[in-house]
Amino acid sequence: MPEIEAARRSPTARVRVGFLGPPGTFSEQAAMEYDPAAVHVAFGDIAGVVRAADDGEVQEAIVPLENSTEGAVTLTTDLLVHHTDLKIRREVVVPIHHCLLTARDVALEEVRVVYSHPQAIAQCRGYLARHLPGAEPVASLSTVSAVRDMKAAGRTAASISSRRAAEVLGAVVYASRIEDVSGNRTRFVVLGRGDHEPTGRDKTSICFDFSADGPGTLHGVLGELADRRINMFKIESRPAKRSLGQYIFLIDMAGHRKDPVVAEALESIRARVSSFKILGSYPCAADPAQ
Repeated sequence: MPEIEAARRSPTARVRVGFLGPPGTFSEQAAMEYDPAAVHVAFGDIAGVVRAADDGEVQEAIVPLENSTEGAVTLTTDLLVHHTDLKIRREVVVPIHHCLLTARDVALEEVRVVYSHPQAIAQCRGYLARHLPGAEPVASLSTVSAVRDMKAAGRTAASISSRRAAEVLGAVVYASRIEDVSGNRTRFVVLGRGDHEPTGRDKTSICFDFSADGPGTLHGVLGELADRRINMFKIESRPAKRSLGQYIFLIDMAGHRKDPVVAEALESIRARVSSFKILGSYPCAADPAQ
């Protein structure tokens, strides 16, 4: 995307990057790590972030794609597959450390409800079972919204959020690093009008489906990668949304779509499937947990 790179080189122009807000979310942290000089614009939900990039309100959108503990963020996956032509142009991996926040200093036995985003609740199930077995987990739109929900609750409440959210909203950090898995991290992807040029250390994401089920159909696609010694990082499936039992498959593979061997494999896969979409080629991010 030449216009974005030109904006980054300009002393006056600034790239606008949309993220899942409000300020204080892990999505904001990912956006700041990706491009600290950008104008970071908060949106109320993931679909709104993607729509803003589609409409040109922001030049790039950064959205969560998968968590190492809970797996794929299915809303983001479905948007990429079904609802946008934006391409993945970068990825950012962020360590996720959750805190238990309270509006005031309270004893745990007083807490009757715990607010957070469903992913955060799921990532802290063990802690909640051990320390707050009588508290009801309640879903919020984001980990920062959870802090606001906690403050507005008419009963003694807590929330699971980030230390930055506690600073932004003036909450008390009762306990830190309460996630069940110490290496918990989330992979965010940056979406834009085009993907990234080859860097020599890239990955490519694709999705496809088949017009009819049959023995060996998926095996044949995977064979196109194996025969060319192309490493596959990930494979998953999502409902095709046409009828029960029909699925779209998503693959992350090593290499850039412009690499000759990868390009050949992609064309061979395209010939085997009924629908095919390249979600983007982009540099592999460093994993802070490795």
